[in-house]
Amino acid sequence: MFKLDYIERNFKIIEEEMIQRMNNALNFGRELIDSELQAGLFNPVLKPLIKTFYDSWSKKNAKVGTLKQIKITLTCGKLLIQNGSGKEKFNDVIEENFQEYLEGDQTYTHCNRKNKNFEKLKDINKKLFSLQVGDVMKMMQTKENIGNYDELTRVVFKTKKDAYDALIKNINYNDEAIALVEKNPSILKIPIGKKIILKLLRKGFEHTKLDLIQYLDIIYN
Repeated sequence: MFKLDYIERNFKIIEEEMIQRMNNALNFGRELIDSELQAGLFNPVLKPLIKTFYDSWSKKNAKVGTLKQIKITLTCGKLLIQNGSGKEKFNDVIEENFQEYLEGDQTYTHCNRKNKNFEKLKDINKKLFSLQVGDVMKMMQTKENIGNYDELTRVVFKTKKDAYDALIKNINYNDEAIALVEKNPSILKIPIGKKIILKLLRKGFEHTKLDLIQYLDIIYN
């Protein structure tokens, strides 16, 4: 076995888990928009337009963009492990790759970059990117004999509290970004259904948050 085989193994395990989470979130979003359109008092002309917009966004923009972000985050973590991960080197890698990461983010593609709050949103995304790269570095460096994401999580985070503390930091940045958009809806460039998209964004986030926290109970049971 090559010296760094465990990094490639962990890379693939984390990548598969992140892609599965993405698919779960997109599938739940599709169910949400169906239920909201059926229950809400929407203009019958707007209903199919909103649904078409969401389908296009979820299958193309969101999925492609999120896959891009996953790959960049994991590749940056792997690069830092292999070539040194001091503070200066870490900051350099974040700076070099953040723009490409941001271009995969929906706040970048669907927000008005001239809006006064865009830089705040951008800054939140940068902090989240840095945090995620640091987290995957910890997980990728695990040398123990593990075979799946649950085992990897238990090795890296010795207790459920440790795992929860790491998870909540990510959740808080996502919550901060959504709250900023909710308070400043004019930042969105969405042509139709802005109100329902914001509602779905919040509901989807709360569902994912609860799902991830409950998943820790399964991992540490």
